[in-house]
Amino acid sequence: MSVGRFVPYVLKQVTRHRGRSALTVAGVAIAMFLFTAVQAMNRGVTVATQERAGETTLVVYRADRYCPATSELPQDYQSRIERIEGVVSAIPVKVVVSNCRTSLDVVTFRGVPKEAFLAERGGAMELVAGSAEDWKRRTDAALVGETLATRRGLRPGMTFDAAGITAYVAGVIRSDNPQDQNVAYTALEFVQLAGRDRLGIVTQFNVTVEDPSMLESVAAEIDGTFKTAQEPTATFTEKSFIGRIADDIIELVGFARWLGIGCLAAVLALVANAIVLSVQSRIGEHAVLQTLGYSSRLVALLIVGEGLVLSLAGGVLGALAAYVVARLGSFALAVEGVSIPIEASLGVIATGLVVCGTIGVLGGLVPAWQASRREIAACFRAA
Repeated sequence: MSVGRFVPYVLKQVTRHRGRSALTVAGVAIAMFLFTAVQAMNRGVTVATQERAGETTLVVYRADRYCPATSELPQDYQSRIERIEGVVSAIPVKVVVSNCRTSLDVVTFRGVPKEAFLAERGGAMELVAGSAEDWKRRTDAALVGETLATRRGLRPGMTFDAAGITAYVAGVIRSDNPQDQNVAYTALEFVQLAGRDRLGIVTQFNVTVEDPSMLESVAAEIDGTFKTAQEPTATFTEKSFIGRIADDIIELVGFARWLGIGCLAAVLALVANAIVLSVQSRIGEHAVLQTLGYSSRLVALLIVGEGLVLSLAGGVLGALAAYVVARLGSFALAVEGVSIPIEASLGVIATGLVVCGTIGVLGGLVPAWQASRREIAACFRAA
């Protein structure tokens, strides 16, 4: 006997008590919205700190400094770093942020030598709007990450103010690197002067090495070279550097996972409660079904089907709402110039729906088992 034949019956039972079903679906949707949002945050942390196993980039920072405003290194370190064996290039970067604390709306300016930056990173970025020539020509021009442009409503030809800097939007870029998506790249000298710092001082150096296996040895040699200098350095792989700075965000996301687990428990309780109430009001109806030849197993499957429909209906609404909000809002958690994107991907939604469907089945198992074990005569007496 095809189970699909009984889908209309299951839908009819779900819609029989519209108010109760609507409240259950709404509760599941709210819980799944929160669960999907937590998963999106977790996905963003993974993308930013773990999915770059083949990286060849080191970040040279001022030792014992954290916020970009406190990290100052002489720009002439560049030539000494580039003489170290295994180093391909060293790009000086001046970082200015609108807010050094954790926030959802931070503008990060990164001043770079334009020609060297394009030669090193240009191939990894896609210009989706504007002109690279315009960026190279104008001193105050910025290449703005797509996430930042969407959040602030920026388009080529516009100017914007942040962190005491007024910049002209020459282009909008897209990149697989989360740090490129929430940043504005400008000329090094422009940020140095606009940030009221003297020329020749940078925040960090982004160093490219020949092979990933050389990262640790090159980092040790860089720090050894400047160990006794007035401005000593601390060198990390890019992944470790992001993880070190974003430690508070990572802990926050770790705590939020418990919120996600609580949301799943709420879904289970909501669905189970709705099915129990529905089954109790239809004891006599189940007796009639068994009298007509419906097996106890089929009655149980129909009840489990109700739980699945309620759970998936709420799950779809909640997950899609979280996806739309994350996409339209272009949110990213930023701290000390490092960006952690909130990645609401279709994969995250699919995971949420699978979990939601599983919980819907689990929520219907106990009332289904109880209904399938009742004898027909007992059902008629209870009715």
